Amino acid sequence: MPPSTTHKRIIGIDFGTKRIGLAVSDPLQMFAQPMGTFDMAGLFNVLSRVRDEEGIEMFVVGYPLSDTGDENRMTGVIDRFVAELREAFPGIPVETFDEHRTSRSAMKILAASGSSRKKRNEKGRLDTAAACLILQGYLDSRH
Repeated sequence: MPPSTTHKRIIGIDFGTKRIGLAVSDPLQMFAQPMGTFDMAGLFNVLSRVRDEEGIEMFVVGYPLSDTGDENRMTGVIDRFVAELREAFPGIPVETFDEHRTSRSAMKILAASGSSRKKRNEKGRLDTAAACLILQGYLDSRH
């Protein structure tokens, strides 16, 4: 049975060369929730599962612009990833969203949450938090 069209999820992605942070919207598309960090194969597996079980309305990929709003060395890497995502999931739109300073903001949020330095530095925590900030920023910009 195909997923309900009224409760499809929006997926937020913080793409990194080592780890990929993932966040998912709630069914009403108001809040971002962390899903974890993955390598490329793991990412495509979990995205396929979410698509099949809950439906995906769209992907929002963090796009790294400089302080001046210009592209930088990572934007080409992100462009290639977006092309792979579109090829693997035809029919699901992919948008980019300025992720400027999300990693820095994510670190501040983790610190303010009372997480120990050791816990904040665990592999993937920052990537997942950044994915949540990217997705929440996108969700907030729609209202």
